[in-house]
Amino acid sequence: MSAVNTPSGTSAAPARRDAEATKAAILRAARHLLARHAHADITLKAVAERAGVSPPLILKYFGNKDALFARVMSFEEDAEALLAGPLEDLGRHMVRHVVVGQRERGADPVLRIVFAPLHGDHGDILRTNFRAQVTERLAARLTGPDAAVRAELALAALLGLGVMFGIARGRGVRAMPVEDIVDRYGPTVQAHLTP
Repeated sequence: MSAVNTPSGTSAAPARRDAEATKAAILRAARHLLARHAHADITLKAVAERAGVSPPLILKYFGNKDALFARVMSFEEDAEALLAGPLEDLGRHMVRHVVVGQRERGADPVLRIVFAPLHGDHGDILRTNFRAQVTERLAARLTGPDAAVRAELALAALLGLGVMFGIARGRGVRAMPVEDIVDRYGPTVQAHLTP
């Protein structure tokens, strides 16, 4: 597929890549702030500063603050990557996904459920989205009895690892090579996925 030329004769493909990178930076910034502050306390200016863009650019890409945070509070894309492995090796895949996310990006977007406030619309939306987009989606892939409970237990184990690695910053776990963590902890998660 060839790139479309713009009137100045330049390719439009780099502009699309830049736009996608900018959108990703805005989403990362909004997730970062949402993990640390109440939704009502976050301004578009704060998101823009963290992302290194102007507030009008956020409006261009997302429309308004509510639309931006609706996207941020969705786990759809994150669940896609987290659950992308084959069922017989999904525990290892999920552990690797969380640990690599922590090491390369300093966070895993699925872990933002840990920061969901107990009360208020923001927390309710995050919990509802997590249940529908992550827990129920995982349960639908499982066979055998108690699939819903097993999905919740597998995710609880995974979130616990994420908390120890990224929030509690356990020295022993953080010092281990990724594949060593996968080898030791993957079976713990997998035990709930395949009875």
